[in-house]
Amino acid sequence: MANNAAEVVIGAVVLVAAAAFSTYALRSSGLRAAGDSYSLNASFRSVEGISVGTDVRLAGIKVGSVTGLELDPASYQARATFTVRDGLEIPEDSDVKIASEGLLGGAFLEIAPGASEFVLAEGDEVINTQGSVSLLNLLMRFGTGQ
Repeated sequence: MANNAAEVVIGAVVLVAAAAFSTYALRSSGLRAAGDSYSLNASFRSVEGISVGTDVRLAGIKVGSVTGLELDPASYQARATFTVRDGLEIPEDSDVKIASEGLLGGAFLEIAPGASEFVLAEGDEVINTQGSVSLLNLLMRFGTGQ
């Protein structure tokens, strides 16, 4: 009987520790509830280097994440859907580009705000985009002189 009570106590301690760890992980990851953001779309020639979950940054600060990537069969362009936190108004003439954290670092979506008085709303598409630049292609062009 004492053995069963010890097992119950140890099990409860494990469950409390797991709940505490999960709470800490969610708070430190910066995840927000679904209602705290709105989604935007952008089309790129290439989305090489980004995937679902990639950061969206403005002035170096994470303001959202990529939520979807798909190929547009009509234009053969990659369409990225991403979120931006509520309360952050993005001017409609803003640029979105795929930037790199460094020579060997990961990629992220960077928003460069424009100067328009009109702002993007839920589901709008950012027109000014710049896709990823392949380092291998640049090196090959440099090496062949093209």
